[in-house]
Amino acid sequence: MAANLLVEAAVIAVATGAIWKGSDWLETSSERLAAYYGLPEVVQGAIIVAVGSSFPEVATVVVAALGGSMPLGVGAIVGSAIFNVLVIPAAAGLATDDPLESNRTLVYKEAQFYMLSVSVLLITFALAVIYYPGRPALSGVVTRPLALVPLLLYGLYIFIQYQDTADHEAGTEAGSGIAVGRQWLFLALGLGVILVAVERLVHSVGVVGRAAGIQEFLLGVTVLAAATSLPDTLVSVRAARQDRGVTSLANVLGSNTFDLLVAIPLGVLIAGAWTVDFAMAVPMFGVLTAATILLFTALRTDLVLSEFESYALLGAYALFVGWILAETAGGTVGLLPTG
Repeated sequence: MAANLLVEAAVIAVATGAIWKGSDWLETSSERLAAYYGLPEVVQGAIIVAVGSSFPEVATVVVAALGGSMPLGVGAIVGSAIFNVLVIPAAAGLATDDPLESNRTLVYKEAQFYMLSVSVLLITFALAVIYYPGRPALSGVVTRPLALVPLLLYGLYIFIQYQDTADHEAGTEAGSGIAVGRQWLFLALGLGVILVAVERLVHSVGVVGRAAGIQEFLLGVTVLAAATSLPDTLVSVRAARQDRGVTSLANVLGSNTFDLLVAIPLGVLIAGAWTVDFAMAVPMFGVLTAATILLFTALRTDLVLSEFESYALLGAYALFVGWILAETAGGTVGLLPTG
């Protein structure tokens, strides 16, 4: 048994590395294609690069849904969202000598729309509990019609970004020298590598979790979330080092918006339905909301993310991980239904 677990742990490490490499191809090609087609910086970060770097999370939900492990996939999305909001901006801020710059468009459009995304998804879960109650208390079934609610909101998000794109005038030199066909090829290769690696990752994490007696949702919030968030981290840090703070931060907010409004509903559409434990969802979304408010406050102060604020975000994530470990160890805090 111990030998099998070691093998699965090795698979997790290898799959995480493969996801990183595939995401590197995917994100690099996405950035170059965005530059070639002359998209504004915020749109590049919030949609093109964000969707590319979010593909590991989408693949996780799809694989989990096909394998009958939706809680694992949804847990990965929620945990990844918390990781993205707290760890990635902090890592990007600490990777540069100067404070990470933001702007009003990022704070008042991207950040606030992301807050709206969190609220709409939580309302969707509440509607499931009210109109499609499950057997356990405070549980409900998210059906395919309900999954359309967040998808429609993402459609509004795309429309808003389209309006920004329509008003944007790209420089003629932005996409010069880019081999479009080559970039589309690397994008396709990245998608393929990520799909295969995520399938192995989800399987191995599930095996290790069952052996340790950990709930699938909590396992997704921690292990899977960190593994699938690695590409987002590398993209944002690289953008920050290139003095593209807006793209770095927009990638975080755009990725989370895509994950919450598209990835989770996509899993429901594939699986047909998903039983949501509202007692588990509300505390986790409460943490996500608090983390988002913390980031929003940090970005709004002088429209930069300082070194002190970066360390504060990392400290908040450390508290979150400590809480999850305490709950997993036997519900010593008692805020999550870990029994």
